[in-house]
Amino acid sequence: MVYIHFIINPISGNGKHNITASLLRNYFPRSEFTIEVDYTKHKQHAIAIAKYAATKNPDIIVACGGDGTINEVASCLIGTPIKLGIVPVGSGNGLASNLGIPKNLEKALYIIRKGKSITIDVGQVNNNYFFSNMGIGIDAMIIKKYEQLCKRTLSAYVKAALFSGFSFKSTKTTLFYNDKIVNTKPFLLFVSNSNVMGYNMTLTPRASLSDGWLDMVVIPEITLVSKLKLGYAVLRNKIEHFREAEHTLIQNLKIEMPDKIFTDAQIDGEHHNLKTNIIEISIIKKGLNVIAEN
Repeated sequence: MVYIHFIINPISGNGKHNITASLLRNYFPRSEFTIEVDYTKHKQHAIAIAKYAATKNPDIIVACGGDGTINEVASCLIGTPIKLGIVPVGSGNGLASNLGIPKNLEKALYIIRKGKSITIDVGQVNNNYFFSNMGIGIDAMIIKKYEQLCKRTLSAYVKAALFSGFSFKSTKTTLFYNDKIVNTKPFLLFVSNSNVMGYNMTLTPRASLSDGWLDMVVIPEITLVSKLKLGYAVLRNKIEHFREAEHTLIQNLKIEMPDKIFTDAQIDGEHHNLKTNIIEISIIKKGLNVIAEN
């Protein structure tokens, strides 16, 4: 008997997914599966639910939601034998896309039924974890503005990106990585574990979830014309052809921003205000068991 605990964010994807316990029972018959279902009521509620569910030793805990819900659930499963299942019903769905998990509900549930899993790396930024990506440059402002618009759509994301592109101000930053010390004023500072960041867009097309490395992209202060070229390159997934972008493989990174007190960051597509101007990023190799197609 396979024990599966589902954690459902009822408002993911504008609340149109209609995932219920009775619907799930159609795919997971009592003769083969024991299932429990909980619904999140607010941001970070999935963390409390997942921690409690983990004490009951399920075989699988399934996050039904977007990248934020998945991050909250997955963060509680690092280093445990419990498998993470994903039903992507959010807006971006970056990690699910990288894992080959379709947005079609029936197909996603079938993958969970098969139960085949892989181990993937996990990124850590101070006391937080990320499974897809994080950033402290313009992407952090984009996510902050995107959340303020209260619309999880591609058009809202583009609107937030346009606003941020004209208003974001770079700040003096020192990077320590790969035995280097680099002083810069980054327009974009993006660290990724995944080759998709949501809406099928990518800044790190060669990134792998299980190669033991994080992919870092740094773009220094650029002109308005270059910002427009960058936006075009991102929308067409041609970031590798953007000359100002420096791509580096890292396992550890320290970031110091002496002119700041707090730091806006995006972590797996959610805005965080980090109460520090020093950020340390590292990788936990093979830290998470996750159910995937292959």
